[in-house]
Amino acid sequence: MKYLFAALVLVFSKQLVAEQYHFVSINFLIEQEIGRIVLPEIYKRLDIDIKITPLPGKRAQFEASTGLKHGEIMRIFSYGEETPSTIRVPTPYYYLETMAFVRKDSGVKIDSVDALRNYHIVKVRGVKHTNNITKGMKYVEDMDTTKQILRLVSAGLADVALTNRIDGLVQLDELGITNVEPLNKNLAVLELFHYIHESQKHLVPLVNNKIIEMQRSGELAALISKAEQQVIKNTQYFP
Repeated sequence: MKYLFAALVLVFSKQLVAEQYHFVSINFLIEQEIGRIVLPEIYKRLDIDIKITPLPGKRAQFEASTGLKHGEIMRIFSYGEETPSTIRVPTPYYYLETMAFVRKDSGVKIDSVDALRNYHIVKVRGVKHTNNITKGMKYVEDMDTTKQILRLVSAGLADVALTNRIDGLVQLDELGITNVEPLNKNLAVLELFHYIHESQKHLVPLVNNKIIEMQRSGELAALISKAEQQVIKNTQYFP
């Protein structure tokens, strides 16, 4: 009887662990959708199941910082400085390129970040890398999705759309927009980290070690490549 009881406790405990961790992501961004595929696989190799809920950027940060959720799946380095109630898993597992998308016939020239000040910029609300790069600039407008900002540039209603390179290219293809292109040079390349609320800090070394292990074996690169292909095929579901 005691062995049966112990087995039932073990099964019940595993169920609790499986339901325990709930993270957030930013909705409607390609790199975040890739993270929604990759991060659960990293946790799965630790025998932990996680749930991820996509939210607007500011709402995601609020839920992670207050402990309503157990963290965010993917943010840049500076997010940790702005959100001290979360702990950065030290090893990044993905990256993004901050890229300016412009109309082909616009004549827009941006040879430095400071040159952005001369233009009407549109970006997705609550995204840290584009928030940071446009800080203090006057002519910046926030929208809800990448498709919205690209449509505005295509129509000549804005000069520059700022987003991650892969996000912009995939969404342009999905929209069938041919008169908008990325500039030749990115404005920044930023590593992306997983952030965990301080109440669950015991997860940080476990996840960090697993990321390192998967990087060294080549498993992480293969998983990311597969996730990228999967997300690109499903962009028709993005608004």
